[in-house]
Amino acid sequence: MEFFRIKKDIPFMRYALILNAISLITFLAAVFFLWQKGLNLSIEFTGGTVIEVQYKQTAELEKIRNSVATLGYGEVNVQNFGSSKDVMIRLPLIKNANGTMMSSADQSQAVLKQLQTSDATVQLQRVEYVGPQVGEELLYGGIKALLFVVVGIVLYLSVRFEWKFALAGIVANLHDVVIILGFFAFFQWEFSLSVLAAVLAVLGYSVNESVVIFDRIRENFRRYLKLNTPDIIDSAITSTISRTIITHGSTQMMVLSMLIFGGASLHYFAVALTIGILFGIYSSVFVAAAIAMWLGVQREDLMKSPNKDDPLLVDKNDPNYGAKV
Repeated sequence: MEFFRIKKDIPFMRYALILNAISLITFLAAVFFLWQKGLNLSIEFTGGTVIEVQYKQTAELEKIRNSVATLGYGEVNVQNFGSSKDVMIRLPLIKNANGTMMSSADQSQAVLKQLQTSDATVQLQRVEYVGPQVGEELLYGGIKALLFVVVGIVLYLSVRFEWKFALAGIVANLHDVVIILGFFAFFQWEFSLSVLAAVLAVLGYSVNESVVIFDRIRENFRRYLKLNTPDIIDSAITSTISRTIITHGSTQMMVLSMLIFGGASLHYFAVALTIGILFGIYSSVFVAAAIAMWLGVQREDLMKSPNKDDPLLVDKNDPNYGAKV
Protein backbone atom coordinates (compact mmCIF):
# COMPACT_ATOMS: atom_id res chain seq x y z
CA MET A 1 0.00 0.00 0.00
CA GLU A 2 1.39 3.40 -1.01
CA PHE A 3 0.04 6.96 -0.82
CA PHE A 4 2.55 8.08 -3.42
CA ARG A 5 5.70 6.96 -5.20
CA ILE A 6 8.80 9.09 -5.67
CA LYS A 7 10.26 8.41 -9.10
CA LYS A 8 13.63 10.07 -8.57
CA ASP A 9 15.82 8.86 -5.73
CA ILE A 10 16.59 11.36 -2.97
CA PRO A 11 20.36 11.56 -2.29
CA PHE A 12 20.18 10.91 1.45
CA MET A 13 23.73 9.56 1.68
CA ARG A 14 25.12 12.76 0.17
CA TYR A 15 24.26 14.52 3.44
CA ALA A 16 25.01 11.55 5.72
CA LEU A 17 28.13 13.11 7.25
CA ILE A 18 26.41 16.37 8.21
CA LEU A 19 23.29 14.67 9.56
CA ASN A 20 25.31 12.16 11.56
CA ALA A 21 27.44 14.97 12.98
CA ILE A 22 24.21 16.59 14.24
CA SER A 23 23.14 13.22 15.59
CA LEU A 24 26.47 12.76 17.38
CA ILE A 25 26.20 16.20 19.00
CA THR A 26 22.65 15.38 20.18
CA PHE A 27 23.83 12.01 21.51
CA LEU A 28 26.76 13.56 23.41
CA ALA A 29 24.46 16.25 24.85
CA ALA A 30 22.12 13.51 26.10
CA VAL A 31 25.02 11.64 27.70
CA PHE A 32 26.19 14.87 29.36
CA PHE A 33 22.78 15.61 30.88
CA LEU A 34 22.46 12.01 32.08
CA TRP A 35 25.85 12.32 33.78
CA GLN A 36 25.30 15.84 35.09
CA LYS A 37 21.65 15.72 36.21
CA GLY A 38 20.73 12.05 36.23
CA LEU A 39 17.21 10.68 35.91
CA ASN A 40 14.37 11.82 38.14
CA LEU A 41 13.39 8.33 39.25
CA SER A 42 9.84 7.68 40.43
CA ILE A 43 8.98 6.00 43.71
CA GLU A 44 8.94 2.59 42.01
CA PHE A 45 12.72 2.92 41.90
CA THR A 46 13.51 5.14 44.88
CA GLY A 47 10.84 4.09 47.37
CA GLY A 48 7.90 6.06 48.75
CA THR A 49 4.30 5.83 49.92
CA VAL A 50 1.27 4.52 48.04
CA ILE A 51 -2.11 5.79 49.30
CA GLU A 52 -5.51 4.59 48.14
CA VAL A 53 -8.57 6.73 48.80
CA GLN A 54 -12.23 6.38 47.83
CA TYR A 55 -14.78 9.04 46.93
CA LYS A 56 -18.57 8.85 47.00
CA GLN A 57 -18.73 10.20 43.46
CA THR A 58 -16.41 10.27 40.45
CA ALA A 59 -13.02 11.62 41.52
CA GLU A 60 -11.59 14.67 39.77
CA LEU A 61 -7.96 13.64 39.31
CA GLU A 62 -6.62 17.05 38.30
CA LYS A 63 -8.24 18.68 41.31
CA ILE A 64 -6.78 15.99 43.60
CA ARG A 65 -3.35 16.38 42.03
CA ASN A 66 -3.34 20.13 42.55
CA SER A 67 -4.55 19.73 46.12
CA VAL A 68 -1.80 17.26 47.05
CA ALA A 69 0.80 19.43 45.28
CA THR A 70 0.17 22.20 47.82
CA LEU A 71 1.78 19.99 50.49
CA GLY A 72 5.15 20.44 48.77
CA TYR A 73 5.77 16.77 47.98
CA GLY A 74 7.05 17.53 44.48
CA GLU A 75 5.72 15.48 41.60
CA VAL A 76 3.02 13.05 42.73
CA ASN A 77 1.29 10.42 40.67
CA VAL A 78 -2.50 10.39 40.89
CA GLN A 79 -4.58 7.88 38.94
CA ASN A 80 -7.76 5.84 39.04
CA PHE A 81 -7.70 2.15 39.78
CA GLY A 82 -10.62 -0.27 39.81
CA SER A 83 -13.29 2.40 39.31
CA SER A 84 -13.65 6.14 38.74
CA LYS A 85 -14.28 6.62 42.48
CA ASP A 86 -11.07 4.90 43.62
CA VAL A 87 -7.82 6.87 43.47
CA MET A 88 -4.22 5.80 43.95
CA ILE A 89 -1.70 8.46 45.04
CA ARG A 90 2.04 7.80 44.89
CA LEU A 91 4.26 10.02 47.03
CA PRO A 92 8.07 10.23 47.08
CA LEU A 93 10.12 9.94 50.24
CA ILE A 94 10.02 13.25 52.15
CA LYS A 95 12.35 14.45 54.90
CA ASN A 96 11.18 16.19 58.06
CA ALA A 97 12.70 19.44 59.27
CA ASN A 98 15.15 17.46 61.45
CA GLY A 99 16.42 15.51 58.43
CA THR A 100 14.66 12.20 59.18
CA MET A 101 12.32 10.57 56.72
CA MET A 102 8.63 11.28 57.17
CA SER A 103 6.71 8.09 57.96
CA SER A 104 4.05 6.72 55.64
CA ALA A 105 1.44 7.22 58.36
CA ASP A 106 2.27 10.92 58.69
CA GLN A 107 2.23 11.38 54.92
CA SER A 108 -1.10 9.61 54.53
CA GLN A 109 -2.72 11.63 57.32
CA ALA A 110 -1.45 14.89 55.84
CA VAL A 111 -2.78 13.94 52.39
CA LEU A 112 -6.14 12.79 53.76
CA LYS A 113 -6.57 15.98 55.76
CA GLN A 114 -5.77 18.05 52.68
CA LEU A 115 -8.22 16.13 50.49
CA GLN A 116 -10.99 16.41 53.10
CA THR A 117 -10.81 20.20 52.93
CA SER A 118 -12.47 20.01 49.52
CA ASP A 119 -14.50 16.82 50.01
CA ALA A 120 -15.29 15.56 53.51
CA THR A 121 -16.59 12.22 52.20
CA VAL A 122 -13.22 10.95 51.02
CA GLN A 123 -12.08 7.81 52.87
CA LEU A 124 -8.62 6.33 53.29
CA GLN A 125 -8.57 2.71 52.04
CA ARG A 126 -4.95 1.63 52.20
CA VAL A 127 -1.44 2.92 52.90
CA GLU A 128 1.61 1.03 51.70
CA TYR A 129 5.29 1.84 52.01
CA VAL A 130 7.48 0.96 49.01
CA GLY A 131 11.00 0.51 50.32
CA PRO A 132 14.20 1.50 48.49
CA GLN A 133 15.21 -2.18 48.32
CA VAL A 134 12.19 -2.97 46.16
CA GLY A 135 12.97 0.06 44.02
CA GLU A 136 16.57 -1.05 43.60
CA GLU A 137 15.44 -4.49 42.44
CA LEU A 138 13.10 -2.90 39.90
CA LEU A 139 15.90 -0.65 38.64
CA TYR A 140 18.32 -3.52 38.08
CA GLY A 141 15.52 -5.61 36.60
CA GLY A 142 14.81 -2.84 34.11
CA ILE A 143 18.49 -2.55 33.18
CA LYS A 144 18.70 -6.31 32.64
CA ALA A 145 15.56 -6.22 30.47
CA LEU A 146 17.14 -3.47 28.36
CA LEU A 147 20.37 -5.47 27.95
CA PHE A 148 18.47 -8.62 26.95
CA VAL A 149 16.56 -6.65 24.31
CA VAL A 150 19.81 -5.21 22.93
CA VAL A 151 21.47 -8.64 22.75
CA GLY A 152 18.38 -10.11 21.11
CA ILE A 153 18.35 -7.39 18.45
CA VAL A 154 22.05 -7.92 17.69
CA LEU A 155 21.56 -11.67 17.29
CA TYR A 156 18.47 -11.21 15.13
CA LEU A 157 20.12 -8.72 12.77
CA SER A 158 23.28 -10.83 12.55
CA VAL A 159 21.28 -13.90 11.50
CA ARG A 160 18.83 -12.02 9.28
CA PHE A 161 21.42 -9.90 7.48
CA GLU A 162 25.14 -9.52 8.17
CA TRP A 163 27.32 -8.26 11.02
CA LYS A 164 27.78 -4.80 9.46
CA PHE A 165 24.02 -4.31 9.41
CA ALA A 166 23.76 -5.72 12.94
CA LEU A 167 26.33 -3.24 14.26
CA ALA A 168 24.74 -0.33 12.38
CA GLY A 169 21.27 -1.26 13.61
CA ILE A 170 22.19 -1.57 17.27
CA VAL A 171 24.15 1.71 17.26
CA ALA A 172 21.11 3.45 15.76
CA ASN A 173 18.75 1.88 18.31
CA LEU A 174 20.93 2.71 21.30
CA HIS A 175 21.20 6.23 19.88
CA ASP A 176 17.39 6.51 20.20
CA VAL A 177 17.35 5.16 23.76
CA VAL A 178 20.09 7.48 25.02
CA ILE A 179 18.43 10.52 23.46
CA ILE A 180 15.10 9.66 25.13
CA LEU A 181 16.87 9.33 28.48
CA GLY A 182 18.70 12.58 27.78
CA PHE A 183 15.41 14.43 27.33
CA PHE A 184 14.14 13.04 30.63
CA ALA A 185 17.38 14.02 32.38
CA PHE A 186 17.46 17.54 30.92
CA PHE A 187 13.83 18.38 31.78
CA GLN A 188 13.87 16.25 34.96
CA TRP A 189 10.67 14.51 33.91
CA GLU A 190 9.70 11.62 36.16
CA PHE A 191 11.17 8.33 34.98
CA SER A 192 8.76 5.55 35.96
CA LEU A 193 8.17 1.93 35.03
CA SER A 194 5.75 3.03 32.31
CA VAL A 195 8.49 5.18 30.76
CA LEU A 196 10.88 2.22 30.92
CA ALA A 197 8.24 0.17 29.08
CA ALA A 198 8.06 2.92 26.44
CA VAL A 199 11.85 2.83 26.01
CA LEU A 200 11.77 -0.94 25.47
CA ALA A 201 8.90 -0.50 23.00
CA VAL A 202 10.91 2.12 21.10
CA LEU A 203 13.80 -0.33 20.76
CA GLY A 204 11.57 -2.88 19.04
CA TYR A 205 9.76 -0.24 17.04
CA SER A 206 12.94 1.40 15.78
CA VAL A 207 14.61 -1.85 14.79
CA ASN A 208 11.54 -2.71 12.70
CA GLU A 209 12.10 0.39 10.56
CA SER A 210 15.79 -0.48 10.20
CA VAL A 211 14.92 -4.02 9.13
CA VAL A 212 12.56 -2.72 6.42
CA ILE A 213 15.27 -0.46 5.00
CA PHE A 214 17.96 -3.16 5.28
CA ASP A 215 15.67 -5.62 3.50
CA ARG A 216 15.15 -3.17 0.64
CA ILE A 217 18.91 -2.53 0.44
CA ARG A 218 19.48 -6.26 0.06
CA GLU A 219 16.84 -6.48 -2.66
CA ASN A 220 18.38 -3.55 -4.52
CA PHE A 221 21.84 -5.09 -4.37
CA ARG A 222 20.37 -8.10 -6.17
CA ARG A 223 18.36 -6.07 -8.64
CA TYR A 224 20.58 -3.15 -9.64
CA LEU A 225 23.97 -4.61 -10.42
CA LYS A 226 25.45 -1.41 -11.85
CA LEU A 227 24.74 0.93 -8.94
CA ASN A 228 27.25 1.72 -6.22
CA THR A 229 26.46 1.34 -2.52
CA PRO A 230 25.35 4.94 -1.75
CA ASP A 231 22.95 4.90 -4.72
CA ILE A 232 21.61 1.51 -3.63
CA ILE A 233 20.91 2.87 -0.14
CA ASP A 234 19.33 6.07 -1.49
CA SER A 235 17.02 3.99 -3.68
CA ALA A 236 16.06 1.73 -0.76
CA ILE A 237 15.20 4.62 1.54
CA THR A 238 13.30 6.54 -1.15
CA SER A 239 11.20 3.52 -2.05
CA THR A 240 10.15 3.01 1.60
CA ILE A 241 9.20 6.64 2.34
CA SER A 242 5.49 6.11 1.62
CA ARG A 243 5.43 3.04 3.88
CA THR A 244 7.26 5.00 6.60
CA ILE A 245 4.74 7.83 6.49
CA ILE A 246 1.78 5.43 6.70
CA THR A 247 3.23 3.35 9.54
CA HIS A 248 4.75 6.08 11.68
CA GLY A 249 2.00 8.58 10.94
CA SER A 250 -0.76 6.25 12.13
CA THR A 251 1.27 5.23 15.19
CA GLN A 252 2.05 8.82 16.05
CA MET A 253 -1.64 9.77 15.87
CA MET A 254 -2.41 7.10 18.45
CA VAL A 255 0.45 8.23 20.70
CA LEU A 256 -0.58 11.88 20.42
CA SER A 257 -4.11 10.87 21.45
CA MET A 258 -2.65 9.35 24.61
CA LEU A 259 -0.52 12.43 25.15
CA ILE A 260 -3.44 14.85 24.82
CA PHE A 261 -6.32 12.85 26.27
CA GLY A 262 -4.62 10.17 28.38
CA GLY A 263 -4.16 12.31 31.46
CA ALA A 264 -1.17 12.57 33.78
CA SER A 265 -0.79 8.82 34.28
CA LEU A 266 -0.01 8.29 30.57
CA HIS A 267 1.67 11.63 29.90
CA TYR A 268 5.34 10.69 30.20
CA PHE A 269 4.74 7.28 28.63
CA ALA A 270 3.35 9.06 25.56
CA VAL A 271 6.15 11.66 25.64
CA ALA A 272 8.80 8.91 25.59
CA LEU A 273 7.07 7.16 22.68
CA THR A 274 6.74 10.43 20.75
CA ILE A 275 10.45 11.21 21.10
CA GLY A 276 11.33 7.60 20.29
CA ILE A 277 9.20 7.45 17.14
CA LEU A 278 10.59 10.72 15.76
CA PHE A 279 14.21 9.82 16.45
CA GLY A 280 13.56 6.22 15.36
CA ILE A 281 12.73 7.42 11.86
CA TYR A 282 15.76 9.69 11.85
CA SER A 283 18.17 7.03 13.09
CA SER A 284 16.94 4.31 10.71
CA VAL A 285 17.38 6.57 7.69
CA PHE A 286 20.41 8.67 8.53
CA VAL A 287 22.28 6.71 11.22
CA ALA A 288 21.81 2.98 10.58
CA ALA A 289 22.03 3.16 6.79
CA ALA A 290 24.99 5.55 6.86
CA ILE A 291 26.96 3.45 9.36
CA ALA A 292 26.36 0.34 7.25
CA MET A 293 27.69 2.25 4.23
CA TRP A 294 30.78 3.46 6.13
CA LEU A 295 31.45 -0.06 7.38
CA GLY A 296 31.81 -1.04 3.74
CA VAL A 297 28.71 -3.17 3.19
CA GLN A 298 28.65 -4.47 -0.38
CA ARG A 299 26.81 -6.85 -2.64
CA GLU A 300 29.11 -9.77 -1.82
CA ASP A 301 28.21 -9.49 1.88
CA LEU A 302 24.56 -10.27 1.19
CA MET A 303 24.67 -12.66 -1.76
CA LYS A 304 26.20 -16.09 -1.91
CA SER A 305 26.41 -15.88 -5.68
CA PRO A 306 26.79 -12.49 -7.32
CA ASN A 307 26.23 -14.01 -10.78
CA LYS A 308 23.91 -11.60 -12.61
CA ASP A 309 22.46 -14.45 -14.72
CA ASP A 310 21.20 -16.30 -11.65
CA PRO A 311 17.35 -16.19 -11.96
CA LEU A 312 17.04 -16.37 -8.18
CA LEU A 313 18.84 -13.07 -7.81
CA VAL A 314 17.54 -10.82 -10.57
CA ASP A 315 14.69 -10.52 -13.02
CA LYS A 316 16.14 -9.90 -16.47
CA ASN A 317 12.69 -8.97 -17.82
CA ASP A 318 12.64 -5.97 -15.51
CA PRO A 319 13.16 -2.83 -17.66
CA ASN A 320 15.42 -1.48 -14.91
CA TYR A 321 17.57 -4.64 -14.81
CA GLY A 322 21.15 -3.74 -14.06
CA ALA A 323 20.55 -0.01 -13.72
CA LYS A 324 18.42 2.50 -11.93
CA VAL A 325 16.46 4.99 -13.98
